[in-house]
Amino acid sequence: MPDDVVLYGAKTGNCLRVAIALEELAIAHRVVLLDLGAGEQRTPDFLALNPGGKVPVLRVRSSRGPPLVLAQSNAILLYLAQQAGGRLLPREKDPSAPLALERFFFFVTDVIAPSHASFFLRSEGCDEGRRLMEQRTLDALLASEGFLENARFMAGQSFTLADIAAATIVAALSSSIDWTGHPRLHRWFACVMARPGVKRGMTAFD
Repeated sequence: MPDDVVLYGAKTGNCLRVAIALEELAIAHRVVLLDLGAGEQRTPDFLALNPGGKVPVLRVRSSRGPPLVLAQSNAILLYLAQQAGGRLLPREKDPSAPLALERFFFFVTDVIAPSHASFFLRSEGCDEGRRLMEQRTLDALLASEGFLENARFMAGQSFTLADIAAATIVAALSSSIDWTGHPRLHRWFACVMARPGVKRGMTAFD
């Protein structure tokens, strides 16, 4: 039943990545859209799920006890991939597993984290720091062109969490990318954004 898995969130990169994973894995679920501007992430009901008052939150009903509640996007992604038995993340003994993890963490730490930092610095009026973080984000992102030299996807020939992490940040920064100078990245982006699961995930909070 869809209510067995509920995703609470909004149209943010962190939430979109989880929505894409759920769609790619064909996991029946319900989406609860929160109006962050109106403070719906700080209501008593939501704070009971996540005292930090942040999205996304995934709630999974269990027949063996209280529901599982996860409130960190990367933890949610890893949980979903582990439950999926080798889809989105190769099994531990698969030779391709270490590379898939490395590339996933590259995007979430070297690309997405500086992007989050630039957003915070912008809100604080720190323009010089913001520009530095924006450039660091873009430089790291464009370096991923090298991952695609002999591969269809970011971690090899299979679509993984690395591609989900990359897709949302590339979509957010697409207007800043010189696509003519990065043909492999352009080919990969078109391929990934055409996937039905990615399309559904990207519009989950519309």
